[in-house]
Amino acid sequence: MERLRAGLRKTGGSIANVFSATKIDEQLYEELEEALLLADAGVKATQFLLDDLKRRVKEARATDPQVVRGLLIDALAELLSPLEKGLEVGRFTPTVMMVVGVNGAGKTTSIGKLTRHLADANQRVLLAAADTFRAAAREQLGVWADRAQVEIISQEGGDPAAVSFDAVNAGRARGADVVIADTAGRLPTQLHLMEELKKIKRVIAKAQEGAPHEVLLVVDGNTGQNALTQVKAFDEALGLTGLVVTKLDGTAKGGVLAAIARERPVPVYFVGVGEKLEDLETFSAREFARALLE
Repeated sequence: MERLRAGLRKTGGSIANVFSATKIDEQLYEELEEALLLADAGVKATQFLLDDLKRRVKEARATDPQVVRGLLIDALAELLSPLEKGLEVGRFTPTVMMVVGVNGAGKTTSIGKLTRHLADANQRVLLAAADTFRAAAREQLGVWADRAQVEIISQEGGDPAAVSFDAVNAGRARGADVVIADTAGRLPTQLHLMEELKKIKRVIAKAQEGAPHEVLLVVDGNTGQNALTQVKAFDEALGLTGLVVTKLDGTAKGGVLAAIARERPVPVYFVGVGEKLEDLETFSAREFARALLE
């Protein structure tokens, strides 16, 4: 909770300051609206939260701004609750995950942290370095594989779909619990690259029926409303099953989770609030709302 609170300080500070007012009036609501919009909660989620909060204030007959802050925590937790879903491993053997995202979002680092978490929980993980366009990505993934002492399937300049196919087959043959494919970073506007991702997904399904079981998008919390745009575009192309929202510790735009909840509620499996391994945390709607506003 403390790590999360510290990580969300930039976003939460400006919203929490609104409740230093002495009375509940239209000015307080206007300042709250501005703070939510500046935190990139988006117009739809902001309006929804304000309407919901006013209803709760009326029902509770609240007159103290600090009580209103508590009611906003309740409203935000309820709005975010559809995003709360744990990553499930073990129903399929292996569980195949395909990880996508734009360059710079922290995709390979997030895969490394997730791999370490799974390995620490005695899950046998196999990595697929399907980002064959960027040598640095293969090397970076290789470093994480060494740290977590897991196997990696890698080909220099190979076809990303072929690497993914080989990795799933290797995972099945070697009794892996989880296979994670790191794909090339790209922008959703690059149509030919989005087609490449669709191809990887199709080829994985040929290697194992029903796979990939998880299609995870890693988004940078710093990008605010642009993160919502990415969620919509990747979801339309690939059918996302979950999100990893990174770098929330360096941004004042953490309100984008409210926008995602209102406009494209893809589950958030993890939030990243720092560089350390333990800074990749399981998402909890109420904990997030409390860390943001208390």
